[in-house]
Amino acid sequence: MSAPHPVSLTGLDLLNNPFLNKGLAFPASERQDFELNGLLPATELTLDQQVAAAHAEVMNMKDTLSRHVALRALQDENETVFYALIGKYLREMMPLVYTPGVGEACLNFSKIWRRPRGLYITAHDKGRMADILFSPDYDAIRMIIVTDGERILGLGDLGANGMGIPIGKLSLYTACSGLNPSYMLPVTLDVGTENEALLNDPGYIGLKQRRLRGQDYDDFIEEFVTTIKARWPDVLLHWEDFAGRNAAPLLQRYRQEILSFNDDIQGTAAIATAAILSGLRKKNEALAQQRIVIVGGGSAGCGIAGQLYQACLAEGMKEEDALDRFYIFDRPGLLLKSMDHLTEGQSFFARSEPLACGSNATLTQAVAEIHPTILIGVSGQAGLFTSDMIITMAQHCPRPLIFPLSNPTSHIEATPEDILRWTHGQAIVSTGSPFPPVLLTDRSVTIDQTNNAYIFPGLGLGALACNATEITDKMLMAAAQAVAKSAAETTQGDNALLPPLSSIKPVALAVARAVALQARGDSTCPDFDDETLEQNIAALSWQPVYQPYSPAP
Repeated sequence: MSAPHPVSLTGLDLLNNPFLNKGLAFPASERQDFELNGLLPATELTLDQQVAAAHAEVMNMKDTLSRHVALRALQDENETVFYALIGKYLREMMPLVYTPGVGEACLNFSKIWRRPRGLYITAHDKGRMADILFSPDYDAIRMIIVTDGERILGLGDLGANGMGIPIGKLSLYTACSGLNPSYMLPVTLDVGTENEALLNDPGYIGLKQRRLRGQDYDDFIEEFVTTIKARWPDVLLHWEDFAGRNAAPLLQRYRQEILSFNDDIQGTAAIATAAILSGLRKKNEALAQQRIVIVGGGSAGCGIAGQLYQACLAEGMKEEDALDRFYIFDRPGLLLKSMDHLTEGQSFFARSEPLACGSNATLTQAVAEIHPTILIGVSGQAGLFTSDMIITMAQHCPRPLIFPLSNPTSHIEATPEDILRWTHGQAIVSTGSPFPPVLLTDRSVTIDQTNNAYIFPGLGLGALACNATEITDKMLMAAAQAVAKSAAETTQGDNALLPPLSSIKPVALAVARAVALQARGDSTCPDFDDETLEQNIAALSWQPVYQPYSPAP
């Protein structure tokens, strides 16, 4: 048994601290030592009994939102039970804690908000952010997830209601990689909203004003980054759900100034690359043999293209040949270099010549001309992949890789069941949200979720463990390759692309080690040996078990 943990809180203060509270698991000796007698019923429960009771309570709720609310209440009451429950029932709990359950939670966040968690830094706090961030309550912070709530999943501008995203993702850092929850801080930059319904809603918890734009917005972000650098020089800043107009520019502006990454761009790209590499391994094919259509030319689509482009180069392809693999479509159609107002990422992948079928051609007509072998959807447009399009694609590719990645589920480009039915079960499908297995006449097909949770928990843990100063493209590729390697070792069946969720913790550790080793190879961290790396990972890690307490001197 470990040495007792010194605790200075007593009575209700101890019971109201979610990180220290044990509830009915406090033994008689600690009830006496910490003035809990009379505050708790006589029964003493084990952690396992508490987890079983919590699981029954959550699963007895009538719908996804109610289950999400019950989990959040549990997290605010007892983090040990919360994470023990998530860890034991990860497949059931992940869709509630994060996609798709968190989408509904964000839509209703003002209604379900009960207790403070994380920080809301508003436009009115400009010039005084240090007063908030330098509170001694946050001395231990090593990681921050920040959003401004403008592009929450595929749901759009939810303002301060977007706080559900950083809260949920930080939960997955702990559930998947074991990163100590006391080291992490969710932050919402409440700079207003353009959502008319929220602006007119008397119950909305956020700032009721139009969003900061232009120089005012840039200055606000600059003060935030400058302040957290001064407060925590070695912090990892995880950007989340910023609108396309800001996501990539902010990443490029700050990625070498502060240890940071954007999960919507880089995490999505890395896991999509891992799944595609896994699918090609099953087909015994190389990227050089592929024609890749990406529908959705925003930060996620260009990020996926960029990571796959790096994978092409790693295979030995020439830059020109690698670029020729890609066709990116957005609202104007196929991205062309002649178009105005392209982003840097769009411009890089834009084609020089239009398709023969013309600029007004349908996506189905474009697919008929291109003959893609890989089709990726990050458009946020439900039903965009039609039967005609998928049937046309399958006519020219016996086993197409089709990834409708938009989430939540209501925004998916096509359901796995439809895709498999249209291709007579030949497509290899992965989705952005979880879906049940699809029953075909001859077999059941498991649908892998191309879930960023395979990437970002290990990526963050590895970057912190090696004290990296930057997250490089090579580190992201190392993460993708580690997941693909784990899939090769653990998956069975032609359609299985990713490791089972039950093995996500060892996958996260494999990703962390791969990322740290690549950082050492990139010279973006101090030198270290294998033993030091393992010690650093252990120092950052936490397990949801109760420690014995002793009164602090």
